[in-house]
Amino acid sequence: MSDLEFHVEDATSLEHAVVPTLILKLRIKGGVSQSIQNVNLQCQIQIESNRRAYTQNEQTNLIDLFGAADRWGETLRSMHWTRVSTLVPPFQREVLVDVQIPCTYDFNVAATKYFYGLEQGDIPLLLLFSGSIFYRQETGMLQVTQIPWSKEARYRLPVSTWKQMMEFYYPNSAWLCLRHDVFDQLYRFKCHQGIPTWDETLQRLLASTALEVPT
Repeated sequence: MSDLEFHVEDATSLEHAVVPTLILKLRIKGGVSQSIQNVNLQCQIQIESNRRAYTQNEQTNLIDLFGAADRWGETLRSMHWTRVSTLVPPFQREVLVDVQIPCTYDFNVAATKYFYGLEQGDIPLLLLFSGSIFYRQETGMLQVTQIPWSKEARYRLPVSTWKQMMEFYYPNSAWLCLRHDVFDQLYRFKCHQGIPTWDETLQRLLASTALEVPT
């Protein structure tokens, strides 16, 4: 029976993709005498948010996700981020493959709020593997087996890697998704006031409110 081991060595981003895409460099090791024909690899990725410390500013940034910091003992839990598939090419003993993770800048998505709210350090990730392994025995007979659900790998993704990727795709900008009726009201306000840009529109609305906005 073929057995594989997984280890994430590095992370980078794919430039000029259709969407921001993070790449995890995954090292896969197999048995010495077994020839792996291919692996249909499934990977579920979780954010282990309770496995790192947070600055006071980060705690403020993450209130929308976890509430006030004095409640984090109850609310700070691992979060499902995404699930991706990778077709691993033939190899004999080990191979290095790119696991591509399409990322969104939608602030209605919890992972985006979490990544954006961090200022420094790293993001603890847990990768859970499943899928099918196609390999040849020493007799040359083709076999297939499933990757055990116990197979996993941890990696601490630098916060700077995610932020640099988003800055490359969306320089000095962020995206908000609004309901049509809310956008229509905002658009009418912008036109009625003769405000040339959306930035100035929001700045004027913020300046007109009595609510103190933290900086």
